[in-house]
Amino acid sequence: MNGNGIERVGRIQLRVYDFEKSVDYYTNILGLDITARDSNRVYLKAWDEWDHHSVILEKSDSAGIDHIAFKVTNNDVLASLERKIEQFGCTVSRVSNRERVGEGEAIRFVLPTGHKFEFYHDIDYVGVPTGRLNPHPWPDGLRGIHPHRLDHALLSGEDIESTRRLFKEALGFVETEQVITVDGENLIATWLTTTMTGHDVAFIKGPDAKLHHVGFYLDNWYEILRASDILSRNEIEIEVTPTRHGVTRGETIYFYDPSGNRNEVYTGGYAVYSDFPTITWTEDKIGQGVFYHRRQLNEAFTSVFS
Repeated sequence: MNGNGIERVGRIQLRVYDFEKSVDYYTNILGLDITARDSNRVYLKAWDEWDHHSVILEKSDSAGIDHIAFKVTNNDVLASLERKIEQFGCTVSRVSNRERVGEGEAIRFVLPTGHKFEFYHDIDYVGVPTGRLNPHPWPDGLRGIHPHRLDHALLSGEDIESTRRLFKEALGFVETEQVITVDGENLIATWLTTTMTGHDVAFIKGPDAKLHHVGFYLDNWYEILRASDILSRNEIEIEVTPTRHGVTRGETIYFYDPSGNRNEVYTGGYAVYSDFPTITWTEDKIGQGVFYHRRQLNEAFTSVFS
């Protein structure tokens, strides 16, 4: 669907403390592979991702998100997006080639919600363990939950109205779903995509520049149940046991990394095309929209951000 030249969510950089415990969690329990290290960061990818990394863990004294980035088709698209973002009113800066391991030049700007956001094209290609010639469906030696890929992130901020306008009008994203107040006057949450999935990034009304969760993709409902077993076996805090979303129709489980960053593994959902109409939920039905079976939100889900 990416007629705007924006391919997909490409990476997220998370701040973590208790650094080695966090690295152990992301490699042995979540099941990502380390591709590089530098003095303050570890670079990881899921087994089914072709590029050098999709997750960067940064040593910090607090949890949260440093930035999220989307990959574009070529450097001409990068230059075009730079102009559109500046015309919208955001200041754009350049991230130098090789400032981070495996990455080329990127453009960076700050969303109205306060999040640092990047677009890039150049990144080292490392491939997948199954290869490209007569591949098996999965490789040997997988660890932990082993998701296929980084899937999406939900971020919080006060000015989600302007942020939605930036993504739709300047960047060409499709808004798949929204939550509004019962009177229809205020936006509470928005789900946005540049691919054929239900959301690549979403925003919820809340504290600026915060992370609600980062989501990873699994094959099916059985894999969601298996993830729950792995988390319980390793005594990882599970916030929400396996269930279904009304919003996006996905199946899900939520849990926390050792620093308190909320993770999700996710499957299912619907296909999105450029003419997909926005689905609307009203605030009085938000419990059913988020957790379709229980039809109510737990307190932490609406109050805990990192």
